[in-house]
Amino acid sequence: MTPDRWDAAVFKARVDEVLHPFVAREADLFAAIDPSLAPVAAQVEAAVADGKRLRAAFCYWGWRAAGQPDSAALVRAAASLELIHAAAVVHDDLIDDSALRHGRPTAHIALRGAVRRRPRSVAAARSLAMLVGDLLMGMAGQLFTTSGLPAAYLGRARPLWTVLGRELIAGECLEILRTGAEPDTGASLKVIRYKTAKYTVEQPLLIGGALAGAGGRLREGYSAYGLPLGEAFQLRDDLLGLFGDPGRTGKANADDVCGHRPTALLAETWRVAGDDDRDRLRALLGRRDLDEDGLDAVREVMRRLKAPGLVEDMITARVEEALDALHELNDVPSRAADALTALANSATVRLS
Repeated sequence: MTPDRWDAAVFKARVDEVLHPFVAREADLFAAIDPSLAPVAAQVEAAVADGKRLRAAFCYWGWRAAGQPDSAALVRAAASLELIHAAAVVHDDLIDDSALRHGRPTAHIALRGAVRRRPRSVAAARSLAMLVGDLLMGMAGQLFTTSGLPAAYLGRARPLWTVLGRELIAGECLEILRTGAEPDTGASLKVIRYKTAKYTVEQPLLIGGALAGAGGRLREGYSAYGLPLGEAFQLRDDLLGLFGDPGRTGKANADDVCGHRPTALLAETWRVAGDDDRDRLRALLGRRDLDEDGLDAVREVMRRLKAPGLVEDMITARVEEALDALHELNDVPSRAADALTALANSATVRLS
């Protein structure tokens, strides 16, 4: 990627060139404390092995849209957001009891091998996974503060880290509190906003902007673009979670249904369903033993009620809202506007 031309694959490689050696060094230092820590260190590295690096990209273009040039130090700072994401994913998989991520066992499943001869081995593996997430979160702060950016720049952005952490954890808590409750679209959208939308798009943009010294109008534009786009990103994830190809998504289709999670897809289905369909859904949601026939029955209800189309409409409306907000920022350099337009499409038109 040249500094003035956006290439997602090349940018991902730049972020990976920062992340992988940094995490490998930290994992080695961790494992050097005691040989028994090696499986935990391996999961720390596994947590950052994959990913589209969207959060780093939004941070980068939050910096560039404010008129700053390409910067290796900024890429390092942006890469730290991928460690927050990795930590959130490890914790989310643990909370949701998900068995697969990127087609591989999740941390709390993989770590069972390290404790299989211990008392309460399943609980022990879950505890180790929780600590993997905690370690990744701590590493994120270290990478950010040692990125090489001037201390004054970092100081402008540091308060946003507190906001990001508060809102991300609030979203996770809201999802837990809403799981198993009667589906409600408004409640589901609030979960989406705080659990995913803000830390995926809005906060990375704002952090990049703060590092660059962006003014108030530009920061408002970042939020007007970032919030609806982040919601559209998660709405797409809801659809892929149930109707996507597990070979592409790397996750099990049954997770949201078996967990009776408060997805917008389920909430929209519930909103338009009659009593008979609601009774049918009640009999299937939250069943840990749900087989493929049961999953197909849920899909059949959703398709018949055209719920996937309703969610597609929500995605389209939010992408349009985001792009309208972007186009109103007339002073954003054209290369940054083009990149943010491309990111809006890649974040919401995807198969995994």
